[in-house]
Amino acid sequence: MRKIIVLTFISLDGVMQAPGGPGEDESGNFRYGGWTAPFFDDSLGKVMVEQMSRPFDLLLGRKTFEIFAAYWPHHENEGAGINKAIKYVASRTLTTHEWRTSVILNDDVVKEITKLKQQDGPELQVHGSSNLIQTLLMHDLIDEFWLKIFPVTLGTGKRLFDNGTMPASYSLVKSESFPSGVIIANFKRAGEVKTGSF
Repeated sequence: MRKIIVLTFISLDGVMQAPGGPGEDESGNFRYGGWTAPFFDDSLGKVMVEQMSRPFDLLLGRKTFEIFAAYWPHHENEGAGINKAIKYVASRTLTTHEWRTSVILNDDVVKEITKLKQQDGPELQVHGSSNLIQTLLMHDLIDEFWLKIFPVTLGTGKRLFDNGTMPASYSLVKSESFPSGVIIANFKRAGEVKTGSF
């Protein structure tokens, strides 16, 4: 059984859109592309290297896949894990792609991802892919969230927990804070929401 792990940069108000740089994703007139850059330091870089040094395959939405495909094949030394990983891409429009080890999922995506989870193999990491994440949330397919929470509010943009969010509870597996104000928090799916009273 394979885990699906969502690795995401989010603002304090839950926005995950275009953390990497201006022009990355301006849909909805989003104008804060690159909002993580002022807070990125060696400590956070070390966490990213650690998380991406383990065996993994990628599960991506089309937009994120195309951003990755424009960069990583030309940076083999930086992204050995990404280039080596099988890239499963959820897309209604792509049918093939030249980036090696890319597999397009364009049939019944939920059924295909459910089948992938049941196979043996490395964890499936989801980076970016905000639309795909909503589908995964809606069908309770996410096992863990590895969040990097940045000390900034953006007020607008694509949110991690949006239309697909279903009631669920999670347990905190790991947390750490850095001098830049960034907090990393890893959560594991822990069953249904419980209620009570004080």
